[in-house]
Amino acid sequence: MKGIISTEIEVIIPFHDVDSMGITWHGNYLRYFEVARCQLLDLIDYGYRAMQDSGYSWPIVDLQIKYVQSSTFDQKVIIKAAIVEWENRLKINYQVLDAITKKRITKGYTIQAAVDMQTQELCFVTPEVFQDKIAKLIGSSDKPSASLTTAGSNR
Repeated sequence: MKGIISTEIEVIIPFHDVDSMGITWHGNYLRYFEVARCQLLDLIDYGYRAMQDSGYSWPIVDLQIKYVQSSTFDQKVIIKAAIVEWENRLKINYQVLDAITKKRITKGYTIQAAVDMQTQELCFVTPEVFQDKIAKLIGSSDKPSASLTTAGSNR
């Protein structure tokens, strides 16, 4: 998955995430996206606490999810997240893959927009604090589209 910065995390589907048929309840995929998004934002040192400290909130203003295949209890999956837009809004693409077969289970994206916490006004340009963090990462490589990748594990 291409993006400016990307990450992936491995999750084993827990029992409490499945329905009575042993299939992952559809709403839980958004939680999996959130876990990967948090890891991705931590990579650029702009997790939710840092956002708050900088004076901006970043609510999700749009999301899309497409269910391709089901996942089940105790299945090992990989959740990938990649920042694909950041200058005017933050768009992150996601994929959930079976860890063994690498077949896609779910894909989607979220779009977040910066809001000045003091004025509650929507920012039409990404705040400088976030731009600086991205610039440090993409400026450290020869190509502006370089991808920084990390992997994590979560049960």
